[in-house]
Amino acid sequence: MSAAIPIRWPAEAIWEAVAPSLEGFTVEVLPSIDSTNTELMRRFRGNPFGSGGSPGAAPRPEPILLVAEQQTAGRGRLGRNWHSQRGDSLTFSLGLPLQPADWSGLSLVVGISLAESLDPYSNHDSSSRRISLKWPNDLWLEGPEGERKLAGILVETASLDGLRYVVIGVGINIRAAAFPSADAGVAGVSPSATKPMPGAGLEDVFPGIDAAQALLTVLPPLVQAIQAFEQFGFAPFQARFARRDVLAGRAVHLSDGTVGEAHGVAENGALLVHTSAGMKEITSSEVSVRPAGAAPTRPLTIGGGPC
Repeated sequence: MSAAIPIRWPAEAIWEAVAPSLEGFTVEVLPSIDSTNTELMRRFRGNPFGSGGSPGAAPRPEPILLVAEQQTAGRGRLGRNWHSQRGDSLTFSLGLPLQPADWSGLSLVVGISLAESLDPYSNHDSSSRRISLKWPNDLWLEGPEGERKLAGILVETASLDGLRYVVIGVGINIRAAAFPSADAGVAGVSPSATKPMPGAGLEDVFPGIDAAQALLTVLPPLVQAIQAFEQFGFAPFQARFARRDVLAGRAVHLSDGTVGEAHGVAENGALLVHTSAGMKEITSSEVSVRPAGAAPTRPLTIGGGPC
């Protein structure tokens, strides 16, 4: 998209859809920022001392959607970089106070909501699935070109005076772009095994879609899913994740060297991996996938996160 063409963000429509169920909700769009996740964390924590003689900033725990047309220092899971260009991707962070009984599985719920909004026809028929979920925080597009990464999710939390605040960052490709391998820069991993992961774009599924349309499609259902998670936890979402689980039945390699076969996720969102030592519940390890028949020198490894 040309920098001269303004993006018509549907801020008012999103506010009207979300505000009735999320008191104090606001929408903000910025042309450029270092990282939407970082900015919302800065705002939540505030700065009581100020800088350069300026007054300090009070903590801001209100619910807010922050959209950036471009990010200059976007962050992904495990500290990976995420670069975005205006119009080529949709990058936003949703910050809000949240008090679930158990935080386990939140990133999976975010992924489920995004996939179901962007690929609604396969919500009840996995045979027509185009968008799949890779535990714990990636969306993949499946098609004749193979499996390609479409989106990433980064969930961060902070506490202040007994209040827990979550920032959910989402990055979705509108136009296809390659992603760095999750093993890039890892000691002992050959550079030949860390070629960029092929990327996909929403345009592959919805020709002509832009970032503004995508935002309006995914944001209201996402808020509803997060509120349902706060009340009921991950268990009601387990079957919905299973319908899009790209790892199920596939060989996986964990960052600690463990090899096994993925068997879906548990009620707490943990990845179930059958290993030589029995079934293991994985809650935080990085997972890489070697699909059957793929060359062992190049695992399909995908690291997530966008904001």
